Amino acid sequence: MMLLLQYDENYLWLAPYGYAIVFAGFLFFLFRVFETWYAGAFDKPLFRHYYVYKKLSDSKIEILKEEFEFYNLISKKHKRQFQHRISLFLENKKFVGRENIEITERMEVLVASIGCMLSFGRKNFNYGLIEHILIYPGQFYSNTNEAYHIGEFNPRGRALVISWKDFEHGYRITDDNKNLGIHEFMHAMQLEAKQSRDTDSSRLVKQFQNILKHLTNQEVKNKLDETRFFRAYAFTNQYEFLAVLAEYFIESPSEFKEHFPQLYNHTQKLLNFNFAHY
Repeated sequence: MMLLLQYDENYLWLAPYGYAIVFAGFLFFLFRVFETWYAGAFDKPLFRHYYVYKKLSDSKIEILKEEFEFYNLISKKHKRQFQHRISLFLENKKFVGRENIEITERMEVLVASIGCMLSFGRKNFNYGLIEHILIYPGQFYSNTNEAYHIGEFNPRGRALVISWKDFEHGYRITDDNKNLGIHEFMHAMQLEAKQSRDTDSSRLVKQFQNILKHLTNQEVKNKLDETRFFRAYAFTNQYEFLAVLAEYFIESPSEFKEHFPQLYNHTQKLLNFNFAHY
């Protein structure tokens, strides 16, 4: 008995630390509850970053400066965040060249930049369903539906597959509302939202439902028919509509907002996109 009491007394000094750990855990729980409430109430995350520490090499930064317009439009603070996200993206994704195409640093940076731009308003930005980026020189044959494609997201293979010729064309021409990278990354983001319960996914689902509801308005239907603003492929199905919507939002924000302000507003909230001129 004496030995037991002595043993307990020897460890009494640990009690304050135990209380501190329990209290810290309780505070963290309250913070997460508040964070979830805030995201639902205001349609945006409380914090997009807790910390930013990753940096890109000078050569990668030079590619961004010379070739990626979005990077030059955002603030110094957002540039640091953008570099952090691209760095993590490149660490977590494996790039694979097909049909003898050589993967270059430029390819990696530009593909990562498109993905990180589209998810820049999100806290969850790293596309968890994508492990591999497969790059073909041009269009490729897909066993999924036995047809030739220029891009696809393959959730079973956890792969984003693109034609480099079409990807490069899409990002170089910034006003035709055809951007293969944005289109395929949007598919990946949308499918992830169906499988996840994080606040970004909840916001995407909520705003996508608002978009679909808005499209049932007869005035909107009439205006869509009259203006033919969105290309016909957008109306293939709901998923293609959102992917095309994202292309128009990024490449023609002023025209999009002018013609369909409510659709623009829902898309902006869906992506939590309030950077540069958006």
